[in-house]
Amino acid sequence: MNLHEFQSKQLFLEYDIPSSLGYTAKSADEARSAAEKIGGEIWVIKAQIHSGGRGKAGGVMMAKTVAEVEKYAQEMLGSVLVTNQTGPEGLPVNMVYIEPGSEIDREIYLSILLDREKEMVSFVVSPSGGMNIEEVAENEPEKIFKISINPATGLMLYQIRQLCSGIDLNKEQCKQFSHILKRMYALFLEKDASLIEVNPLIVKKDGDLMALDAKINIESNALFRQKDLVNLRDPSQEDKTEHEAAQNDLNYVSLDGDIACMVNGAGLAMATMDLIKLHGGKPANFLDVGGGATSERVAFAFKLILSNKNVQAILVNIFGGIVRCDLIAQGIIDAVKETGVSTPVVVRLEGTNVEKGRSLLKESGLKIISASSLTDAAKKAVTVVNQ
Repeated sequence: MNLHEFQSKQLFLEYDIPSSLGYTAKSADEARSAAEKIGGEIWVIKAQIHSGGRGKAGGVMMAKTVAEVEKYAQEMLGSVLVTNQTGPEGLPVNMVYIEPGSEIDREIYLSILLDREKEMVSFVVSPSGGMNIEEVAENEPEKIFKISINPATGLMLYQIRQLCSGIDLNKEQCKQFSHILKRMYALFLEKDASLIEVNPLIVKKDGDLMALDAKINIESNALFRQKDLVNLRDPSQEDKTEHEAAQNDLNYVSLDGDIACMVNGAGLAMATMDLIKLHGGKPANFLDVGGGATSERVAFAFKLILSNKNVQAILVNIFGGIVRCDLIAQGIIDAVKETGVSTPVVVRLEGTNVEKGRSLLKESGLKIISASSLTDAAKKAVTVVNQ
């Protein structure tokens, strides 16, 4: 689950991480009021969407008058911002964040994330922070420094010194940087984060360090123990279908293919998508209906995947261990009848009560294509799409 910048900065404040603080606004009038509260001569207006790359896409603007603040806020609010991370569909801007301008001497990149390759939490820093950090990582990898934290020992002082040396901070700045790293590590662990990114962490003209931006991702599987953070979720920034699926305890991820998949079990779902690709097709989604799938859940899953207009075939792959195949078959029949689906449906059933399930499908009178194996199902799904 992603947090907005202003929400991330509120957490930074709780954890004593120095940050630029401002006000949110949902209208041009509110933006003007925010600027007047802040005072000063320069303000920054930031579109609040769950994406990086906002600056290059026009989602971060600097204003020198209150009238300009109002103007930029008006232009951003209600628009759809397309960045290099959102894809061509972009994300809606329903809110902007107004903060005071900062006198910047240097920009540093800083993040903490779960390094799955090393199976440890790692800090990543670079002396070349800002909008072009992706280009730095690609063209000047020697400017990227990383340390991995052993969970038994925690963050060590020698590791902090290594990072300070890599980004060329003086003694006083290293003290501030050390404090920021320790507080970020505590925030990361205590809030079950999967990523905390500050780009840029700035060195101000007076020499102090401050987080000018803030991005926090929370591990979705840990949300049951982060109830306060769940309330910060913004469904408008999420794929509508994925959000609806999550509300109904389904694991769904949208993809760009045309063969919809409905499978029980994450591993089996991955294998199903692999076989579709192997035989020349493109999966339209990942959908795991779970080991305890019911006919009602299957019916809902059908409606969910049919909301994707790109779907030209549906492949149902169910292994009946805990769940009975006859119940799944009845759910498929009910869903096809209820939705009046004309899209070809290929079904592979295996496991408990499989013969009864197959009989139900055959006797239903519906145009459902039965498959004898997973490979057979994948081939048939690809064939009907190509025809």
